Amino acid sequence: MTEFSFACTGVRADRYAAGPTLVFRLRITATGDEPVHALALRCQIRIEPARRGYEAAEAGALTDLFGERSRWGSTLHPVQFAQVSVMVPAFTGETETDLVVPCTYDMDIAATRYFAALTGGEVPLLMLFSGTAFTGAGGFRVEPVPWDREAAFRMPVAVWREMVEQHFPGCGWIRLPRDTMDALLAFRSRRALPSWEAAVRALLDEAGTAAPPRQGPALTSITGRTAP
Repeated sequence: MTEFSFACTGVRADRYAAGPTLVFRLRITATGDEPVHALALRCQIRIEPARRGYEAAEAGALTDLFGERSRWGSTLHPVQFAQVSVMVPAFTGETETDLVVPCTYDMDIAATRYFAALTGGEVPLLMLFSGTAFTGAGGFRVEPVPWDREAAFRMPVAVWREMVEQHFPGCGWIRLPRDTMDALLAFRSRRALPSWEAAVRALLDEAGTAAPPRQGPALTSITGRTAP
């Protein structure tokens, strides 16, 4: 039976993707001299938050995920990041392939909130592999990729921020229920405000919470896109 091992050698932000996308580079090694005709691979990626340290500002931003720092001994559990599949073409011995991971900037997603809270350093990831291999010389043999195959990787936070800036430059994203959106639209219409940002700023002013000055020439909406 063929034994497989996996390693992640790098990651980059795909600047040509339609949405936020990370591309991980995988190195796959198969024991023996028999060819691997194809490999249907599944990969689950988890964040291992206990495997790095955190500055005070980062710890404060992570309170909604893990609670106060004093409780982290029991609350700093792994966070699901992604689950993707890839079809690896034929190889013998060793090969490399790209693992494409679509991402989101939805702050309701735990992994996104975790990434956004970090000011620098690396994100400790654990990749868990499984799947089906088609091997054999002069024929086909179907073999499983055992569930215990895994690879650790430390992704630079800078790569995540680069990816986000490519698609949401200088912006954030908030998802609101439809009735709240309707109420906000009515407020914006009554005040004849030119953008969603202006509506939110007006509400903050009325609440006595001063919003920071807007950077750049564009007005941004609550969905993080340029307002018309």
